[in-house]
Amino acid sequence: STLGLYFPKSENFKPVQILTHMFMHANFWHLFFNMYALFIFGQVLENVWGPKRFLIYYLVCGLGAALTHESVIAYEYARLVNNITPDNLELVLNEGSAYYEAGKVFSDSGMQSLQLLLNTPTVGASGAVFGILLAFGVLFPNTQLMIIFPPIPIKAKYFVLIYGGIELFLAFTQPGSNIAHAAHLGGMLFGFILLRYWRKTTKTLY
Repeated sequence: STLGLYFPKSENFKPVQILTHMFMHANFWHLFFNMYALFIFGQVLENVWGPKRFLIYYLVCGLGAALTHESVIAYEYARLVNNITPDNLELVLNEGSAYYEAGKVFSDSGMQSLQLLLNTPTVGASGAVFGILLAFGVLFPNTQLMIIFPPIPIKAKYFVLIYGGIELFLAFTQPGSNIAHAAHLGGMLFGFILLRYWRKTTKTLY
């Protein structure tokens, strides 16, 4: 997808992807669950903040998620580059995209990992949605939520803490996952920072 977010070293990277990737999704269920969560929690926050502040918060969380994810990718990129010869690095950077589009991969494991890293886009609004979830937990900490699996009630503040803890655990235990756990955490982190800023500069978050 040309609208998905690629790492800046990739031939496919375009600056506009920093914004457009938030409006692209991998499949129907990816879109459905993000929009369902946005509908459930987002409409409450928009009613409280108004559309302008809600949009600012949503975009800050989404962009913060992208920045966090790209920082993790940059770390992984540096690690891979250190184990590849300059000639092989140049080959991956110049030919990796064409190979990937043709369904070909390099035989060397390091080159293959770098090829996948540079040619796999990130898509989805999940980072922004996780920021929305965090804000709901902060503003309405004692609101009872009903979890589907298992079907038990739980206060919003505990739901956010548990969900965030799971994402943190998965970010460290599944670094190569096709789910951008770091982006989810980044959305929550930037959302938290913005909420703290608003709390200091305005009389109330409401």
